[in-house]
Amino acid sequence: MQHALRRVLKTSSPAFGAWITLSGAHSARAVASASPHLSWVTIDCEHGLTSLVPGAAETVQAIAGLGAAAPSALVRVPSGGAGSGWLVKYALDSGAAGVIVPMVGTAAQAREIAADSRFPPVGRRGLGSMFAHGVWGLTMDEYVREANEKILVIAQIETQEGVVNVEEIAQVDGLDVLFIGPFDLSIGLGYPPPSPDPHPDVEAIIQRVKTAAHRAGKKIAIFCTSGAQAAARASEGFDMVNVATDVMSMSEHVQQSVKDAVNGTIRK
Repeated sequence: MQHALRRVLKTSSPAFGAWITLSGAHSARAVASASPHLSWVTIDCEHGLTSLVPGAAETVQAIAGLGAAAPSALVRVPSGGAGSGWLVKYALDSGAAGVIVPMVGTAAQAREIAADSRFPPVGRRGLGSMFAHGVWGLTMDEYVREANEKILVIAQIETQEGVVNVEEIAQVDGLDVLFIGPFDLSIGLGYPPPSPDPHPDVEAIIQRVKTAAHRAGKKIAIFCTSGAQAAARASEGFDMVNVATDVMSMSEHVQQSVKDAVNGTIRK
């Protein structure tokens, strides 16, 4: 039981990914198959249009259908607050390779998320999904034996509380990755959203979070909106970097294509 993102994170290479905000299996597959250099995609059930049930499960299945070349399908759940364990359960029962939990502010919250993500004896995830093991190409017994080690648990650091507690959060057993959300982080600290780069004060905090993750032996991830920005973050030592979103990529390509057409017509 192995998946693309886990494989890349074991190397020194950055793991590049893409963000899926539109609903629908076909558009998700189009993104997931866009480049052999994509090792993961995130199905966004927090701010995107895909429902957690049944939308995430259908999208995970569609991406898995790409076969051995498929990037790892992650699911971002709508909330990480008190009582949100069922959201993690639904995400992982869909067959996702990992779960991204927003707005993680304390080590206690991170421990709850880690416990919700893994089967006993190390966690409290319930067993009952008829689908997850099939997505991974395993029997249910094989899935139970291997899932605790292979599932990725990813906590987003994007609030003032999360920054204050980041060193403690990074030390939580069962947490694999700290993921910086620069937009919410910026506005949560009283700064404007990145355009395209964050305010220098926010940038200093981003670097602090990266250092905390690496000191604790965890991976560090960040959301970027362009290839150039993603390349810069990779060169800084970020392990997992979002490169693009589906909506922005589609809009920018149409915009440029129409611009080229109009300019070509005017020249004639």
